[in-house]
Amino acid sequence: MSDFRPSGFSVLPTVVKNLLIINLIFFLAKIAADTTLHIDLDKYLGLHYIGASDFQPYQLVTYMFMHGSFGHLFFNMFALWMFGNTLENVWGPKKFLLFYFVCGIGAGIAQEIVQYIQYLTTWENFEFVKTLDGIIPMDEFLNQLITVGASGAVYGILLAFGMMFPNSRIYIYFAIPIKAKWFVLIYGVLELFAGITSNDSVAHFAHLGGMLFGLILILYWKKKGNLY
Repeated sequence: MSDFRPSGFSVLPTVVKNLLIINLIFFLAKIAADTTLHIDLDKYLGLHYIGASDFQPYQLVTYMFMHGSFGHLFFNMFALWMFGNTLENVWGPKKFLLFYFVCGIGAGIAQEIVQYIQYLTTWENFEFVKTLDGIIPMDEFLNQLITVGASGAVYGILLAFGMMFPNSRIYIYFAIPIKAKWFVLIYGVLELFAGITSNDSVAHFAHLGGMLFGLILILYWKKKGNLY
């Protein structure tokens, strides 16, 4: 809407600030639990495959606050601040928080669907699986399929920024300018290609799921006339 004017702009709005703090607290708690109590919090708070014995429904929320390394945490939180502060200033805290969790939970659901398809096509008829650590029972293997991180929610935020501010310039490596709409499109295509072709441990389809659920919610808001 061309007549939209935000009432004020905050560099660190409420929801973004609190998400940064909560994610940092969870990361420090994970380190403390591992070093002092020898407890891996990913086992309880990371998102397990739905068919694994360690799966719990609440993990669709808690997995977003767990990160595998400081680098993983830093880049997710930097992107959350970089793109999320503008969206929260435009949408307000309640709408932004709803969008964040819809994208994050949607990313988790997408990851579960992809893993279920992998199970049906690859592992269903096996009782044991050969891994780098040797041959292990299927349930133990399925319990090792853990997804962590806010990347799905962040990818949804990236998509929203690209849709709402398509001609805004983003500087790759702080030097190379590119319009937001092309940046989002390139990222989406790369994630799809990586999800299909790569065999790494990155949850590419969770990223795409976050973008998909974000797209659906934005289109719904736009149809209802309350995108802003």
